[in-house]
Amino acid sequence: MASLNIVILAAGKGTRMHSDTPKVLHHIGHQPILAHVIACAKALNPQKIIVVYGFGGEQVKQALNDDAITWVNQAEQLGTGHAVQQAAPYLDENGQTLILLGDVPLVDVQACQQLLETSQQGLTLLSFNKSDPTGYGRIVRNAANKVAAIIEHKDATDAQRAILEVNTGIMAMPTNQLKKWLKQLQNNNAQGEYYLTDIIAFAVKDNVAVTAEITTDEWSVTGINAKTDLVHIERVYQARQAQILLQQGVTLKDAQRIDIRGNLTCGRDVEIDVNCIFEGNVILGDRVYIGANCVIKNANIQTGARIAPFTHIDDATVGEQSRIGPYARLRPGTILAADTHVGNFVELKNAQVDIGSKINHLSYVGDSTVGKNVNIGAGTITCNYDGANKFRTIIEDDAFIGSDTQLIAPVTIGKGATIAAGSTITKNAPADALTLCRAKEQISITGWKRPQKIKK
Repeated sequence: MASLNIVILAAGKGTRMHSDTPKVLHHIGHQPILAHVIACAKALNPQKIIVVYGFGGEQVKQALNDDAITWVNQAEQLGTGHAVQQAAPYLDENGQTLILLGDVPLVDVQACQQLLETSQQGLTLLSFNKSDPTGYGRIVRNAANKVAAIIEHKDATDAQRAILEVNTGIMAMPTNQLKKWLKQLQNNNAQGEYYLTDIIAFAVKDNVAVTAEITTDEWSVTGINAKTDLVHIERVYQARQAQILLQQGVTLKDAQRIDIRGNLTCGRDVEIDVNCIFEGNVILGDRVYIGANCVIKNANIQTGARIAPFTHIDDATVGEQSRIGPYARLRPGTILAADTHVGNFVELKNAQVDIGSKINHLSYVGDSTVGKNVNIGAGTITCNYDGANKFRTIIEDDAFIGSDTQLIAPVTIGKGATIAAGSTITKNAPADALTLCRAKEQISITGWKRPQKIKK
């Protein structure tokens, strides 16, 4: 079986970005631009992916951190042809090579597949018609309407600059032919660079069929050169993510007001209100409702749960039929079982809350294990940090914690216990009993020292 090499050109500095960050490491959908191109390449199942990097050096490699990629450094940026020359020694001889650009994040997998099918008979490139082609290489065709050459804008005549069909830079060809043509490249042009596009003329001279596949999806071949491009393509990317959700049956209150910055998986009859942000890997089960202005990251929200507006969820699990928010914050390590209620201005961190428990108002529950059918009143705080070390609070099934209570960890509240409002609990509270604490006087202890961190 013939092998497939994919070469991704990602060495450019991106001067117009006005940034110390390499252009290909700026983000679309919370992922580096280059990561999108690599994802497209992997979807084509190549034998080898070669990324030619330059500006930013090791920073690009470290950001992607992908051992499946062959990284090739273009120490001097002397043009696209020179970049591919650096990759040439790593190309498998038999088969095809596909050239992709590291700054084109919306590159289409199906379009690339079509290029590869056609390039089995010769050289195939992707082109499109642009109303203002300034700055693009023009596709020059002969009298028979066959591709004869690509002329870069700065080297084009006035007549050639009037051509609207332009080169995208994405092309595929037999690898053995590519290696041959790369050796023939010269830099006698206005830029003094080695243009990869010169291989088109070499192919014509060698009687190798040259085909231009014209795409109507301009965004899928649009590169990012400035921050304005970044903004425009981000909106296109988000619109396309929204369309995928709509096609899957998700109800979006406004498809233009949703941001997906990772992977969002939705069950049936999911409803999402406006201005919600989803980051990392988020799973929404059947009949989940997400209110407006929520930020949800790396979360599993299970069947029938309702998330009220302005809720933040980060690395947490929400059980079936639970009710969260508004203005709640679930921090990493939080796991809520079914039918739990977490209300307004409640913050949970590294807390496990069992079936049917409620924390409805103005409370902080951190580093805690909460049993079934527990009711935690407004203003309750688990004091899990003594200034140096963190400890755990355990609240057993059916306990009732009165409002404005402080639970000083480590402490256990027994099954069915009731804690009177306003108590500061420093000792374990027995099961099925009322525990209360009322201080009659305020005292100060001189010479007291804060705890020191325990060495592990």
